[in-house]
Amino acid sequence: MAVRICLLSAGLWWGLFTLIPVLGLRGLPTRSLEEVAPSAATPTGAIAGAFGQLADTFRELRMLPQTMLFLLAYLFYNDGIQTVISQSSIYGSGELDMGQSQVLMTFLLVQIIAFFGALIFGRAAASWGASRTVLVGIVIWLGVVLVAVFVPKGNFGMFLLLGSLIGLVMGGTQALSRSLYSQLVPRGRESEFFSLYQAMERGTSWLGTLTFGVVFQLTHSYRYAIVALIVFFLVGGALLSRVKFREGIEAAGNQVPRKI
Repeated sequence: MAVRICLLSAGLWWGLFTLIPVLGLRGLPTRSLEEVAPSAATPTGAIAGAFGQLADTFRELRMLPQTMLFLLAYLFYNDGIQTVISQSSIYGSGELDMGQSQVLMTFLLVQIIAFFGALIFGRAAASWGASRTVLVGIVIWLGVVLVAVFVPKGNFGMFLLLGSLIGLVMGGTQALSRSLYSQLVPRGRESEFFSLYQAMERGTSWLGTLTFGVVFQLTHSYRYAIVALIVFFLVGGALLSRVKFREGIEAAGNQVPRKI
């Protein structure tokens, strides 16, 4: 029953917060599909128009090198994040000998802390800037992976601590990444650029899982498998640190905020 209630609360949560963009975006100007792509009136024309628009987005992206560099950085560290989240239950049960109820309890704790973690990261971004806060988040993710390697089997307290750290950085890192990306996108082209953002994120999300699985197959140890994910955070953090946000925001035609 506790699981059913949690699932119900998650559905109500998503339903409630979906109303915010639905109501808040009503006033934005819209263009008909025929106006954007006159040939889209037919199914064949719609498909051709969609791929033509995608090609146009990639051409525009090449003219925004800082946006492209940020997107590349995000693909790396977000892949590490997604893999840690998706494989943590396997690591907990298969390597640390945690029971199903212990893993479930940890997951519920993560969801609760993630809400407060997002608020904390939002305040930190207001003080330090979003880019620095995301880099701090990546460092914490690195710490999570390193600590996980040395957690003794059956130590539920340490497993809960790892879950708490994941919850702390999970929501904030991803939310601030989207906020940073929005400033690097040309005004009026948010829809296509965020579609590209989401498609490329899903298109490469298998790399971390593949790495995790291959290392486990070769070493028969989940500890070595999770260590391999450090590469994604190191590469993603290194690329993110090289992004010239002020230059990228100006190139996209947006106003540079006081703190980035």
